[in-house]
Amino acid sequence: MRKISKIYILLLFALLVNSIRGNAQSWSEKVAATVMTIWKDSLFSAPGRPARWTYDQGVILKGIEGLWYKTGDAKYFNYIQKSMDFFVNDKGEIRTYKLADYNLDNVLCGRMLLTLYNVTGKEKYYNAAVTLRNQLKTQPRTNEGGFWHKKIYPYQMWLDGLYMAEPFYAEFAAIFDEHIAFDDIANQFTWMEKHARDPKTGLMYHGWDESKQQKWANPQTGLSPHFWARAMGWYGVALVDVLENFPKDHNKRDSLIAILKRYADAVKKVQDPATGLWYDILNMPTGKGNYLEASASCMFVIAIAKGVRLGVLPSSYLTIAQKGYAGILKKFIETDANGQTNLNGTVTVSGLGGNPYRDGSYEYYMSEKVIVNDPKGVGAFLQAANEMELVPTLGTAKGKTVMLDDYFNSEKKKDITGTLKPYHYKWYEMYNNGFSFLGHVFNSYGVETKTLSDAPTSKNLKGSDIYLIVDADNATDNPTPNYIQSKDADEIYNWVKAGGVLVLLHNDKGNADFEHINTLGDKFGIHFNEDRYNKVTGTNFDEGKVLIPAGNKILPNEKKIYQKEICSFTLKNPAVAMLKKDDLVVFAVAKVGKGTVFATGDPWLYNEYTDGRKLPLEYENFKAANDLVLWIIKQIPPKTANKK
Repeated sequence: MRKISKIYILLLFALLVNSIRGNAQSWSEKVAATVMTIWKDSLFSAPGRPARWTYDQGVILKGIEGLWYKTGDAKYFNYIQKSMDFFVNDKGEIRTYKLADYNLDNVLCGRMLLTLYNVTGKEKYYNAAVTLRNQLKTQPRTNEGGFWHKKIYPYQMWLDGLYMAEPFYAEFAAIFDEHIAFDDIANQFTWMEKHARDPKTGLMYHGWDESKQQKWANPQTGLSPHFWARAMGWYGVALVDVLENFPKDHNKRDSLIAILKRYADAVKKVQDPATGLWYDILNMPTGKGNYLEASASCMFVIAIAKGVRLGVLPSSYLTIAQKGYAGILKKFIETDANGQTNLNGTVTVSGLGGNPYRDGSYEYYMSEKVIVNDPKGVGAFLQAANEMELVPTLGTAKGKTVMLDDYFNSEKKKDITGTLKPYHYKWYEMYNNGFSFLGHVFNSYGVETKTLSDAPTSKNLKGSDIYLIVDADNATDNPTPNYIQSKDADEIYNWVKAGGVLVLLHNDKGNADFEHINTLGDKFGIHFNEDRYNKVTGTNFDEGKVLIPAGNKILPNEKKIYQKEICSFTLKNPAVAMLKKDDLVVFAVAKVGKGTVFATGDPWLYNEYTDGRKLPLEYENFKAANDLVLWIIKQIPPKTANKK
């Protein structure tokens, strides 16, 4: 098994590296190309029927979003925006959506509305997201407090509903500081598991009817008869997506992690040993007509691989996802004669009740159609592929931490709700001046991103391998700036000398403090000059180009990057120039003791110039972010890299 896993990881690593450098397409990119070919504008429920607001689209677009983060290619963002703009008008009203339906399925696409709002700041996306949040505020509930799946399904909780509502609920709560909501979110999972989990197998039944009135419901327990694979898949992906946004200090987080562990153990037991896949009815592999199902198999891979990546499942569980993903590629993925990559083997739908009535019997589940390129399956595959294509690089710097300064750059701004928040070059910010893309790059190599909102000391820098200071405030940025003092510079110098890697991304004249940043920079022979070069007029991007000579040690794979309006350096020993534009030093590096300092005169890796939405493709800032991060990681001395 070790040998197979090693070969598998090496193959994935080659695919990922080639994808990043533009040499080959990954499986996620190939299937995304299929999506963007067959569903150019939006999803259609059936030929001849108009498009409607549907959760299927939300599954796909979440996969597309992951590809955008991974590649920095704006075509993926543009596809998300175009798909949502088909439904959301300038007022934020959602076409074909009806609040009165109280249908949890209608909430899922809210995640894409939050992404669009966070990136563009357009109020219409916020208004539409608030509409969905308001639905949850008045959604009918069981007596215990669990959401009804739909108004037309009274007193019923389905596993599917956890995925439809809770990840959006958690994202909204995290963004807009609804901390009390996390109790409710955790309770939904707890109640669902309490009622639906089979104590013998650990598997979970598709649905539960509190009233026990449905013909499909067991009259004693209220449970549906079978363990439907995709329903359990929805529940697992919902868990890890929620845990991604769930506060680490919340008293119910451990309960959710325990549920995920029980879930993963149950999923492992019913994994087909021959193929690594899962059957449509999980515990009946030899049942007449039962089959290996694609969407559920993808969802189990997502839940387990992401659980491991987030550190909420043991790393040993990754072999479950690896075996499952290998099976998916072998059995379900094929390239047709036209070069289009397709996903086979997804059941179109399986539900309970309704009209015509679905009785939840084994025969019912086997009667539903299995098709090629079902959107739910394709979307689940994209998400699974995104997770598995990260695996080869995640171990590069596992256990290492990059600390982003929020003290010397401590600008604040009110958000749309009137809450005062840190802004400008922060990890969580997805708009132009945020660092979310750079954060994703660090995370893709296993580096944990953290923020330091206090003055640096030996105590609070301990355990950090990289310390990133960006655009230190002047009085224009911040009326009460925290200037770098001699004591701060001494603390940072000693930390670097002991093996820390300091990254200084400064700014040009008028946009940052120079006097005090040089209290720090001069200690390493790096003096920031209060000037401005590479001035750019409008969209004349050529004025901001920096050509990379062959063999550059920091950016060995790039030819041209973009840096707009940068300050120059005066360098003294031990600092040396590592990249120049004519006589202008663009990158400077200093080695002090066991540590390293990297400096440049612009915060050039912020989203505006890494997310692909503005710069022409010839400027390789996103690729440069990957190479710079890898170079920074290599500067961490082995003996101090994981010291905590």
